[in-house]
Amino acid sequence: MDIHSTGETMKTSPLDAWIRTKINSAQPALSRADLEAWQLQKINETLALARAKSKYYRGHLAGMPECISKLDDLHQFPFVTPADVRRSPLQFVCVSQDEIERVVTLQSSGTTGEPKRIYFTAEDQELTTDFFYVGMSTMCDVGEKVLILLPGETPGSVGDLLRKGLERHGRVALPYGPVRNPLNALEKMQEYGVDCLVGSPTQVLGLARRWNPNHKPPRTILLSTDYVPGAIVQQLERIWGCEVFNHYGATEMGLGGGVECAAHRGYHLREADLYFEVVDPVSAKPVADGEYGEVVFSTLTRRGMPLIRYRMGDRSRFIPGECPCGATLRALECASGRYESFILAKGIVLKLPDFDEALFPTPGLLNFSVSLVGDYESEELVIEAQMLTEIDQSNFMKQALYTMPGIERFMVTIHSRHNPGEPGSLLKRIISDKRGQYA
Repeated sequence: MDIHSTGETMKTSPLDAWIRTKINSAQPALSRADLEAWQLQKINETLALARAKSKYYRGHLAGMPECISKLDDLHQFPFVTPADVRRSPLQFVCVSQDEIERVVTLQSSGTTGEPKRIYFTAEDQELTTDFFYVGMSTMCDVGEKVLILLPGETPGSVGDLLRKGLERHGRVALPYGPVRNPLNALEKMQEYGVDCLVGSPTQVLGLARRWNPNHKPPRTILLSTDYVPGAIVQQLERIWGCEVFNHYGATEMGLGGGVECAAHRGYHLREADLYFEVVDPVSAKPVADGEYGEVVFSTLTRRGMPLIRYRMGDRSRFIPGECPCGATLRALECASGRYESFILAKGIVLKLPDFDEALFPTPGLLNFSVSLVGDYESEELVIEAQMLTEIDQSNFMKQALYTMPGIERFMVTIHSRHNPGEPGSLLKRIISDKRGQYA
């Protein structure tokens, strides 16, 4: 059954009407001309704020124009990178310390340097709360119950802001937090009669794998906080018969960047608060719609710690043409990049998303990691798989892996272990290069 084909008229993304109101447009529907005029105005305001209040930007923007006359002129400005933020986060801040409501510390993997710190005012967080409500209205109606499987105990955390947005507009928010005990989470889903789940892909998949088919399934799901493999979406739709939506965001964006509409054609973007570009990662020049490149964004309305042309390594493209939902907002294809690990081996490139698509259809698979071992003359792929049951699915996984181009050149070993039921013990989904470590 195609769960997206209901025979009903598809609703336009609610972000369209929300952004039309935010930019004070007098038009009956959102227009690109009005939106781009707003973006140009807000970029110039952000440039002025950054120069006046930020020690970092006074040096970083030296020699750049005071303002721009068209959006394309932003391409001449230099990028900001995660390393820049890590080195001197306070130098980005444009308000007094007592106006900072929340500081989020991000420890980057694979580095021993200082973590990134991102600063938000109360007004910055309010922008996110409003976006969360509007985005969620695509997938849950007034009075429906939403179980939030995200961190929410700390004021201003992602789960807390989502709860506020939902409650403010008539949805029933049920904070739960990250799933440590899946059986307890399933009990709560049944007890509350949950209509919608919000959580990370592997944790939600773990619940679906353990689902009692006699219980009420969720009607919709929003997956967030991590790259979303298409194979996980397909498994959730198959098990629960639900509709799965994908959210795009990062702490640096203010947690929310875009969300899918009912067409599931890509993310509609938070364009009143963020200006997105897609550039060639080598030349840094913008690419045409439909061409892949690196996603770059600039904050338009954030005062605490504005980011101008911030690059994180995400790979995506703007999808050409009008969305079937009728939205004026641009659509960005589901992004990948930050969560990929690339290892050159025998002339091929191994990508974590490729392993996701091959392995997650495996019955009972909860999570996995990939290691490349041996030496550079004799390489072997080792898969550590965590399974819901003790049923051996090694042959299934090997057959799936050998459909990936180039994998037939490797010896593949699979180590499966039965997971006792607590995702806290789940493997981290990564590719590790261990060649030569045990010579």
